[in-house]
Amino acid sequence: MTFLRLSPLVSKLRFGSAWLLAGFCCFCGSAGLAEETPKVLPLTSAPPKALRAEKKALVALPNYDEVTATRLQIFLDNNDFGPGKIDGEMGEFFRKALLAYKRAHLMPLHGTVDRWLLDQVPETFTNYTIPPEAENFVGPTASKPSEQAKLKALKYGSLLEFVAERFHSAEDYLRKLNRPMNLDALKPSDTVKVPNVVPFKIEDLHEGFVAPNPAFANRIVYVDTKERFLLIYENNQLVAEFPITPGSTKLPAPIGVWKITGIAVLPVFRHDEGILNYGIKSDNAFILPAGPNNPVGILWMALSKPHVGIHGTNQPETIGRAASHGCIRTANWDAVRVKELVTVGNIVSIF
Repeated sequence: MTFLRLSPLVSKLRFGSAWLLAGFCCFCGSAGLAEETPKVLPLTSAPPKALRAEKKALVALPNYDEVTATRLQIFLDNNDFGPGKIDGEMGEFFRKALLAYKRAHLMPLHGTVDRWLLDQVPETFTNYTIPPEAENFVGPTASKPSEQAKLKALKYGSLLEFVAERFHSAEDYLRKLNRPMNLDALKPSDTVKVPNVVPFKIEDLHEGFVAPNPAFANRIVYVDTKERFLLIYENNQLVAEFPITPGSTKLPAPIGVWKITGIAVLPVFRHDEGILNYGIKSDNAFILPAGPNNPVGILWMALSKPHVGIHGTNQPETIGRAASHGCIRTANWDAVRVKELVTVGNIVSIF
């Protein structure tokens, strides 16, 4: 894999206890990744027949009670079948993820609660005491790119946002779980009741490029723009699935077969209205610093289609619902796992 030499814009920014690399960005914010001439690969990686066939089978699932739904959401999330944000509700992505997991593991497609799945989550909730260092990841925010560009890092706007993303949860669900506590006034040493999911630890992230992983060289990524899921296959076996937002009506995700050309953690974002609105680079742009509230979140995965990538988001509640500018957007907690399941050179089939 070849990277472009970093531009004179490269500098180091302080974010909490970690140093972030500020490279220059492509569409939706790459971080110094190589731009290649678009090359559509032979369509040898069309979605497996199993993937196409499974959409014909409609399975009715019951409305589980809140605790059961939360336990199932946690199970799916912990096993890389993303149900969307954890909220204790039987939402669209939860239902799709549950059925996808059952199909992938050859389980009966019935609507009853599977005891074995629930047994993997013996404790639905746990208590999290906010440590003093959490404040390193919270700071001033801004809505306008011109104002964001002046900040040293795009951190969380509150400790509630920090906790919600850490435990893959909807903020309103945390408020419900912790009544009558005022979560908008959280401070270090406060203890919060949270879903017992494997936490997203932003403090473990370090800026830079992810090294190729030969063990995943045969994996294929499928982006289903209609069902709004990113699926990872190995030898025609579904190994992971995550909800996404795939482009928009104006700038849809590019249908075709591409390759992953580079993966950057904690990227900066080049906000260019020309690219965002028309797909054409302009001379007017703002360089936005790294952080969880960067428009591309904590990850940029560049594709061989220029200006298009798979990335995180600063608005996880919009996944699957709001449109993106031609890219494939995931929640930060899913983006950090996707990078551990794929590698540079993998085929990405968008359909």
